[in-house]
Amino acid sequence: MFNKFMALLLGVFLALPTFAETELFDQHFNDYSENLSDAEDAKKDGVFVFFFMDDCPFCQKMERQVLNQDAVVKYFKSHFLNYKINVESDLELVDFDGNNTIERVFAKKHNRIGATPVLAFFDLQGNRVVRRTGFVNQQEFLLLGKYMVEKAYLEENFVRYKRKHR
Repeated sequence: MFNKFMALLLGVFLALPTFAETELFDQHFNDYSENLSDAEDAKKDGVFVFFFMDDCPFCQKMERQVLNQDAVVKYFKSHFLNYKINVESDLELVDFDGNNTIERVFAKKHNRIGATPVLAFFDLQGNRVVRRTGFVNQQEFLLLGKYMVEKAYLEENFVRYKRKHR
């Protein structure tokens, strides 16, 4: 009985790193100027921010069906530092320029439409270079990441890029 319990406990312990690897979002201390330095030091292509609202059904659907998929986590972890921001939060943060603000104000600056989710990609200087509003499926989300990594946004809009990659 004891050996079965120990084997089960060992199995759970060994499986823990697998669970941790399925989490897309990185830990941070709400200092996005520092996050830029971390992204540069880690040789990332940029920073991805998922702007969401708690009651947004499309945000929840993205988290359930897209943001937790192995291919998405693997690709985004290798190319970006990944964060999520609640657009209704009053949590204090430091923006990419080193200014003190709150999440709600930071989100409004990068989401002028007011809808969620917003998928925002920032270059290593803190400039938002790619933004997409609304639910996207896994295939389109990965293509959006590739669009950012390849810096295709400098040459064409995402709709044209997407047509070429069908």
